[in-house]
Amino acid sequence: MSLYCGIACRRKSFWCYRLLSTYVAKTRYLFELKEDDDACRKAQQTGAFYLFHNLAPLLQQSEHQYLPPQHSLLELEKFLAKFGQDAQRIEDSVLIGCSEQHEAWFALDLGLNSSSSVNASLQKPEMETELQGSFIELRKALFRLNVKDASLLSTAQALLRWHDAHQFCSRSGQPTKKNVAGSKRVCPSSKIIYYPQIQVNLRELEAAAWFSHDEVVAALKRDRPYAQQQDGTFPFWLPPKLAIAHQLIKEWVEKPTCPSLPA
Repeated sequence: MSLYCGIACRRKSFWCYRLLSTYVAKTRYLFELKEDDDACRKAQQTGAFYLFHNLAPLLQQSEHQYLPPQHSLLELEKFLAKFGQDAQRIEDSVLIGCSEQHEAWFALDLGLNSSSSVNASLQKPEMETELQGSFIELRKALFRLNVKDASLLSTAQALLRWHDAHQFCSRSGQPTKKNVAGSKRVCPSSKIIYYPQIQVNLRELEAAAWFSHDEVVAALKRDRPYAQQQDGTFPFWLPPKLAIAHQLIKEWVEKPTCPSLPA
């Protein structure tokens, strides 16, 4: 029994170490792409692009669910050329993640006003016909996407929305310029660097706080999320089960954890 337990523990430690090692490698790679424009442009050559139109992702129906198609840089360039757009439009894309094999993933919105191209935004019906898909509001499509795609597209939508709202400097009024990855915007006039919102916007949220893994687990198990506790306070509650936020939190809780690593 002790030998079996020892083997099981070593196997668990090995897989925990492997998961952590993969996560660290991906994080380092993404950080490099965010800081190095040349490295990010190189990653675009072999990366995959997800397309949006006015913040609605391009989706294709497969049986009872939606799938977001990926497009290579070459496919995207051919598509843009067919619709009278130059490849400079790709400069509006943003980095949203990568695979374990370090294939970079980007998102590009073809419906928003372009900050890098003089061409007008592309028309939705013609694009849908060419791309054999539909641009569907993310809220309407969430429950027909798998958790991984829903999380990735939500990240992409939030970042695209942020860039669309920060094209001008709040101090100088001059146009800001994004780096290749889209991890920041810079005003050439005032030299101010803008980053996506990491702090609480009190106009959008009343409050925010950090919670431990155990607290979140307890919240998921709670039958009466609004019930008052013995000390008179109310425990924090999670979004309803049908909300994508609830599913993302549940996925985070159910992921294997690694309490310790082998020496």
